[in-house]
Amino acid sequence: MGTTSEADMVTAAAIGPCAAIPADQMAFIRQILDRVGDKWSLLLIAVLESGPLRYTDLQRQVPGISQRMLSLTLRQLQQDGLITRTAYAEVPPRVEYALTSLGRGLHAIVMPLIGWAADHHDEIRAHRDGAAAAGS
Repeated sequence: MGTTSEADMVTAAAIGPCAAIPADQMAFIRQILDRVGDKWSLLLIAVLESGPLRYTDLQRQVPGISQRMLSLTLRQLQQDGLITRTAYAEVPPRVEYALTSLGRGLHAIVMPLIGWAADHHDEIRAHRDGAAAAGS
């Protein structure tokens, strides 16, 4: 059996939504979708719409996120230009995070997705419970 290189796997799709994406951009687009589609990024983008927030405020508004995950996700969102980090020269130091215009554009997409998940929570849980019961 031969091995498949990443270059061989990244080919343009013949039909469907992926057909509009040039093959040489597909890997990077998958990385972007992975970044903006993870649960913590979605929730942070959602809560930052209300305006700049400090680290501790973000941690309070996104239940369940660890300090490590919050720091990592904020750094990644900043690297991608979705949020800004502003440090103020005060005692004690103050740092605020805010959406960029790019991040605000993503917010318009994120909110309906979060709403859909909340609206269908019970239905999806029932399907998962049914699948787990059938598998046991």
